[in-house]
Amino acid sequence: MYAPVIGLEVHLHLKTRTKMFCGCTLAYGDPPNTHVCPVCLGLPGSLPTVNREAVEKGLMLALALHAEIPPLTQFHRKNYFYPDLPKNYQISQYDRPIGSGGFLEVGGRRIGIKRIHLEEDAGKSLHPDGDRTLVDLNRAGAPLVELVTEPEIESPEEAREFLVRLQAIARALGVSDASPEEGKMRADVNVSLRREDGELGTKVEIKNLNSFKSVQRALEYEIRRQERILRTGGRVVQATLGFDEGGGKTFVMRTKETESDYRYFPEPDLPPFRVEKAWLDALRARLPELPDQRARRYVEAGVRAYDAEILAYDLELAPFFDEAMKSGADPQKLANWLNADVRGYLTQRGVAIGETGLTPANLAKLVRLVEGGTITGRVAKEILPEVMAGADPERLVEEKGLKAVTDEGALRELVAKVIAENPQVVEQIRAGKTKAINALLGQVMRATRGTAPPDRVRGLLLEALGVEA
Repeated sequence: MYAPVIGLEVHLHLKTRTKMFCGCTLAYGDPPNTHVCPVCLGLPGSLPTVNREAVEKGLMLALALHAEIPPLTQFHRKNYFYPDLPKNYQISQYDRPIGSGGFLEVGGRRIGIKRIHLEEDAGKSLHPDGDRTLVDLNRAGAPLVELVTEPEIESPEEAREFLVRLQAIARALGVSDASPEEGKMRADVNVSLRREDGELGTKVEIKNLNSFKSVQRALEYEIRRQERILRTGGRVVQATLGFDEGGGKTFVMRTKETESDYRYFPEPDLPPFRVEKAWLDALRARLPELPDQRARRYVEAGVRAYDAEILAYDLELAPFFDEAMKSGADPQKLANWLNADVRGYLTQRGVAIGETGLTPANLAKLVRLVEGGTITGRVAKEILPEVMAGADPERLVEEKGLKAVTDEGALRELVAKVIAENPQVVEQIRAGKTKAINALLGQVMRATRGTAPPDRVRGLLLEALGVEA
């Protein structure tokens, strides 16, 4: 039996106006090489200057992740050659990062964070055909924060959930758009297998994963691959792997570099700088309510922990839920509708809640109509598409005559009629096949257009048939 040991290296593009070490504008999607200067091109004689906004955003993320902030931090040169790295080195951080020793909770378990450091991005290589490689340096020098976890993630699913939560935190802080589809959140994964006796296997790294789903799929495949090798007496070779999205398989890109290959040394053009306590206190004061804090608030309001976490980490639904709660509807029932029916509607149509006509007030009205017995849950589900388009649920119920049938006499008459028309079903029920009562219940509900309370109809049927539930 083998247990996976997984670590993540996550790069987040910081949401700043200019690059990390120069004044070039950060603009995505502009013509190639239109936002470059001698500094980000690495021309001789050019000198970098530190982007204070990027440092502050990196520090805010470190604070939100409970990291320890050192009083003195420093930049280093990380030396390697790549076509889209104009200086042939990257300004990064080595033994004095801006944060270390933090954690992020996933499923009630703390995943340790080894380090959080600042660095600059490389450019982008383009391959318009098989014979040419073109280089766009608009992205070269863009500010990044790299987060390295401890090797404490235990499954591909947990790795994916870690990334989902980190994305929500970065967006809540406003430090990064954290959108994988735009390359603003990228993850490399390290994975090895541990034997039952505790011996740890050889680690491999999988790079260039462009979505959370890809991270999970690549890990699932690589874990199976390593298991096959070890079970047949083979040896896993340390290497850097890529992931073929179409084939769903990893492949070898190159043998893995070691730390010494990068020849780190202090950046001579940037002196170390101090992170003063007053600066950190000011940044702490700017921290917004974070998803884990929001989840605790929802639980205190009466929402189940599971539903609270789902909503708290959804930065579109959470503000909507907060506004809907002000209308006085039951928080758990509101959460049920948002997490199930509303989310299902949005997913099916591929839209965000802000692209619909649904308002927090109308959702609260719909929930209260069901809570108060004015309409049945079935009716509420039927009119939901119209409510999502902007219709007032109270007006819809009045105009369509959808109020729940509560006249006891009328319900009893309808129940008696359905029983009389279905002697064979009645015989099955009295013979012990009580599930057959659903057929009668369905007929009553159709006759009332779903406006009769299902539980009350079931009770009247059982009573009329003289059968116990």
